[in-house]
Amino acid sequence: MLSRPPADVWDYVRDAPGTYLWLIALVGVSQYVRRLPADRAAKLLEANSTNLDRLHRAPIKVMITSLFFTTGTSWLFYAVTYSVFHAPTEHWLGTWRWLAVLGMAHVGATLLSEGWVAREIHSGRLPQSERTTTDYGVSYAQAGAAAVLAYRIPMPWRVPYLIVLIAFYGYGWVKNRRDFTAIGHLCALAIGFACFWIAP
Repeated sequence: MLSRPPADVWDYVRDAPGTYLWLIALVGVSQYVRRLPADRAAKLLEANSTNLDRLHRAPIKVMITSLFFTTGTSWLFYAVTYSVFHAPTEHWLGTWRWLAVLGMAHVGATLLSEGWVAREIHSGRLPQSERTTTDYGVSYAQAGAAAVLAYRIPMPWRVPYLIVLIAFYGYGWVKNRRDFTAIGHLCALAIGFACFWIAP
């Protein structure tokens, strides 16, 4: 129970500075993109995508900047999911270890999923146009944070949490096994689970 709601909410936000600064930046960038003409917005999103073409040209840049662009999901959704997954993970691990988990999940899942795309293009099962598919967002990092947070949840609640988490991301892959983002989400989840060693 919250004994002093305003103060307790502020303490919760203050103790997860990385989470909420990132959320504010995400909102600001998205509002900026929405105000651009459609052709300029499309060019901006393509330039900051982690597709094969951009990873070949500017890998470090797009790995970072792609984390500040989102799809059309509502801001209430991001406010809730950041508060439910990222904030408690940052409270528990501290900002630097939280960032390490996010970085490993985001970079690792991106490289693995785009590696799969490259293999499928090389084998002829995907067209060459997949090299420039727009790909950006925060979902790989979010999957990694949600996964490592499982080690913070006490038994017996950890079991249903894991079941729901695996079912949610597994369903996306079962529904469309040729979707590289579904593969990326499963990779990010596995990377998050593998980060047990970073937890205190």
